[in-house]
Amino acid sequence: MTDTFNFKYFSVQQNHCAMKVGTDGVLLGAWAHGGSHVLDIGSGTGLLCLMMAQRFPEAMIDGVEIDEKAAKQSIDNIVRSPFASKISIYHSRIQDYHPTAAYDAIVTNPPFFSNGVEAKDTSRNMARHSIELTFDEIFMFAKEWMTKEGELSAVLPMTGIDDMEMAASLHGFFITRLYKVCTTEKKEPKRCLAAFSKSRPPHFDREQVILQSGDGQRSEWYRELTKSFYIK
Repeated sequence: MTDTFNFKYFSVQQNHCAMKVGTDGVLLGAWAHGGSHVLDIGSGTGLLCLMMAQRFPEAMIDGVEIDEKAAKQSIDNIVRSPFASKISIYHSRIQDYHPTAAYDAIVTNPPFFSNGVEAKDTSRNMARHSIELTFDEIFMFAKEWMTKEGELSAVLPMTGIDDMEMAASLHGFFITRLYKVCTTEKKEPKRCLAAFSKSRPPHFDREQVILQSGDGQRSEWYRELTKSFYIK
């Protein structure tokens, strides 16, 4: 995998980050709702911060990243982008992070595996497992620091959605949107996009979408969702 991923309006260097640019992050960055004050929990390369900055020109965006190397690289990526004045990165555990104002939107690509075999690389292990960050802790933070009208959006495997919904419910959150994502029309969904709010939604937005058409190209849904970011 190349150390630099080029989008239309910014580039992401990733040689010092455990988790590289991938479909999950791009999906979330293009799908999540925003606001005037946005937080990315576990900002990694800075990809989500950059995507949200591009989509919401009036927003001020914060990213919190526990891994020092990733935090430094995300800062480098942001400084080289057109959005440097809009984004701040903090090297911190979210449990120790104390913002000065509430957020209108929170995005997160949370740890994927609760009980899987741990990776040998410490940085990758932190990024992939719920050792340093649990769903419960995400919603504990959001309960205190997200506005009543705000939305928390996440991308995660289908195997994790029940646990995330349970944690959300325990902290008084309602699921507002759930998109099950299939790679192709013939495959079962393995990942999903989920959004949560403190207010009960008037209706539940539920869809099943696909990433690739029969010829292996991006589906119409995925192409339309990401057309402002991918070069081709």
